[in-house]
Amino acid sequence: MAQFTLDLNDDQKQVRDWLHGFAADVIRPAASEWDEREETPWPVIQEAAKVGIYSLDFYAQQFFDPTGLGIPMAMEELFWGDAGIALSIVGTGLAAVGVLANGTEEQIGTWIPQMYGDANDVKIAAFCSSEPDAGSDVASMRTRAVYDEAKDEWVLNGTKTWATNGGIANVHVVVAVVDADLGSKGHASFIVPPDTPGLSQGQKFKKHGIRASHTAEVVLEDVRVPGHCLLGGKEKLDERLARARERAKSGGERVKNAAMATFEASRPAVGAMAVGTARAAYEVALDYARTRSQFGRPIIDNQGIAFQLADMRTQIDAARLLVWRASWMATTGKPFTSAEGSMSKLYASETAKKVTAQAIQILGGNGFTREYPVERMHRDAAIYTIFEGTSEIQRLVIARTLSGMPIR
Repeated sequence: MAQFTLDLNDDQKQVRDWLHGFAADVIRPAASEWDEREETPWPVIQEAAKVGIYSLDFYAQQFFDPTGLGIPMAMEELFWGDAGIALSIVGTGLAAVGVLANGTEEQIGTWIPQMYGDANDVKIAAFCSSEPDAGSDVASMRTRAVYDEAKDEWVLNGTKTWATNGGIANVHVVVAVVDADLGSKGHASFIVPPDTPGLSQGQKFKKHGIRASHTAEVVLEDVRVPGHCLLGGKEKLDERLARARERAKSGGERVKNAAMATFEASRPAVGAMAVGTARAAYEVALDYARTRSQFGRPIIDNQGIAFQLADMRTQIDAARLLVWRASWMATTGKPFTSAEGSMSKLYASETAKKVTAQAIQILGGNGFTREYPVERMHRDAAIYTIFEGTSEIQRLVIARTLSGMPIR
């Protein structure tokens, strides 16, 4: 039997150190500028593509790490650099996960490379699920996809919101209703290829945090996509809908919907992002407490400061362990019998908000200014308890999993 260990292997350490160097040397120096500009940091994305970080090959290598730690390790280091820029670099990954979770091998091989492009011609993608009246309540989704059998095309109409890279992406993955009677089980995911008529960007949001990441509405007006753009294919969809109808009649077990499959696969990665931001704020606070003197001694000598730092470090390490456990379970095929994926996202998100707030407190007035990065980190951390399932939704998922109640 293999010996239990939490040590990273040599290859993982090498990747971690490489990512940390990129985050320190490229992302951090640019963080304040792009936060103020509230624009997609194309030069940083292009630099990431040149060195191989923004590429299908890199994410595939991390995704297929047999320990499951490749993706969370990468997310933590990049988001340690800056959450807004890092989200611009990894935002395409959510659309890619949508294809991996629901697509055929042919669709995976065709579309995911087009989401990234190459170092000379960088592409981006967007995953579009949330709507103005359907965020956590995915069953209320109104975007419709109607099949035109004569032309073997799907016609999409509706408005999506809170889409990272929405409207500026080369490839959009859109979740739409194909059978309204089935609620969330009547959803399917579609690829909208580049330059498809009828897709446009709606409102671009001016956000509290992660301001270097583009977030916008996506408007779909009679958007026609070929039949082969239905992820998984029509035969598989028809079989899934038939099973859902039978279960609805008999009151039997429910099947997962397309959006939930994507979110469940990505929640530990979001937890890792939160860990990176929390760790960054903690390190700034620790360094400040060691060097800032009041009443003739460093403020870390004061128990009130020292105990805060002790709690911050403990919570960060606990959050990382929950993320690593969920990631390892997902990779090794172990079911989330206690909603371990949601646990990791919940605890890490709440930790990031708390730790960044404590960092501001430790820095005092300096922490409240934009001269120090903890102010930006605190604004950025607020998103982790909101996107890809709010903390309240995570608690609901955990509670229903533990009780045996259905998760709708």
